[in-house]
Amino acid sequence: SCSREPESIDPPLTGEITDLASEFVSYLVKDNYVVAGGMFDATMQNALPKDKLEQTWQALLEQVGAYIREADKRTEEIEGYDVVYVTAEFENAFIDIKVVFNSDRRIAGLFFQPAQGPDGSAYISPDYVDSGLFSELEVVTGKQPWLLPGTLTLPKGKGPFPAVVLVHGSGPQDRDETIGPNKPFKDLAEGLASRGVAVLRYEKRTREHAARLASEQETLTTWEETVYDALAGVSLLKDCELVDASCIYVLGHSLGGTLAPRIGAEDGEIAGLIILAGAARPLEDLILEQSNYLAQLKGGLTAEEKSELSKLEVQAARVKDPGLSPDTPATDLPLGVPACYWLDLRGYQPAEKAKTLHMPMLILQGERDYQVTMEDFAIWQEALAWRSNVRFKAYSGLNHLFIEGEGMSSPEEYMEPGNVFKTVVEDIAGWVKN
Repeated sequence: SCSREPESIDPPLTGEITDLASEFVSYLVKDNYVVAGGMFDATMQNALPKDKLEQTWQALLEQVGAYIREADKRTEEIEGYDVVYVTAEFENAFIDIKVVFNSDRRIAGLFFQPAQGPDGSAYISPDYVDSGLFSELEVVTGKQPWLLPGTLTLPKGKGPFPAVVLVHGSGPQDRDETIGPNKPFKDLAEGLASRGVAVLRYEKRTREHAARLASEQETLTTWEETVYDALAGVSLLKDCELVDASCIYVLGHSLGGTLAPRIGAEDGEIAGLIILAGAARPLEDLILEQSNYLAQLKGGLTAEEKSELSKLEVQAARVKDPGLSPDTPATDLPLGVPACYWLDLRGYQPAEKAKTLHMPMLILQGERDYQVTMEDFAIWQEALAWRSNVRFKAYSGLNHLFIEGEGMSSPEEYMEPGNVFKTVVEDIAGWVKN
């Protein structure tokens, strides 16, 4: 026969898989989805064509902010496949981009997950947790079609116990609020349960349902992102016979803290609010302040960085523009977050909203936090200091995760293993129980 074998549609890729993984991420960053998708094997090309790949990447950016840099890489072998984890720093989070290669060095799988640590460092349970004093139950919270898997950490004993619902910060967070090797919500849940307080934590909607939400980004607000699911968590606890329904508290961290008064206003039966590093100023102002801080931290700005900061200033100004409408392109706004999200937050002043609520509040702040600062803490104090049922406390050495450290805080610090400071856990437990 004069015929010959047809050439493989997808010839093997050449080069080190670590380099190929970095190359693939660089194509995503440059919005070159055709070339990025050209690195997939046949199955992935069918599962994630150009438009879907673009949708997936843009949805990630809307949750974690702009891509900043590659922080690290590590490899492992899973069931005959070589896996490269590209740890990437984004504006609001570190993400592990998990790239799975087949034997032809083509990409056979792609996943985005909260980063471990660049050094592969694992979570270390704090010494204030006593696992013999509590048990954990897998639960499902939320309403169809947005059901969320979660963990209910219950103290051992008869009960009923006071309880806390943990409400995440920005980005597609897991139930532990994992960042690098740190899991602040796991620390809080197990630390509080070791002290007689039940805790519910759950996967955030923007993580659990990222694919479904990709097509709804233009209409997403903090209600869908956070508020409705926090209220559903409170409802779940009310139906739990081991929980004292009159002693259910909402603990919000970062964005969760900012939205705590909005959550409290929707359910007058919530026993109180615990606000950890809750911003009291507009989100667009904080994004600009953080970007300036990080630029100065590196010591001097490149021409490109100055240009990016100028662009961000213009975008932040657009958020405040009375002419902002749902039709304003997301590309003209900070972090590429659509206009509906900003319009929903317009006029929302967390500390002023908190003034209208009669429930007790505990407001905590780390003094080394550069994401939400002592300026925000002062606004909460100014609004609520006259209230006898509101308590404030700032901690001198703590960062945004309420982990102890020294010097000026930075995103790299979040990649070092640590735990929520023991006194913070004790202060929350004491306040809830008293």
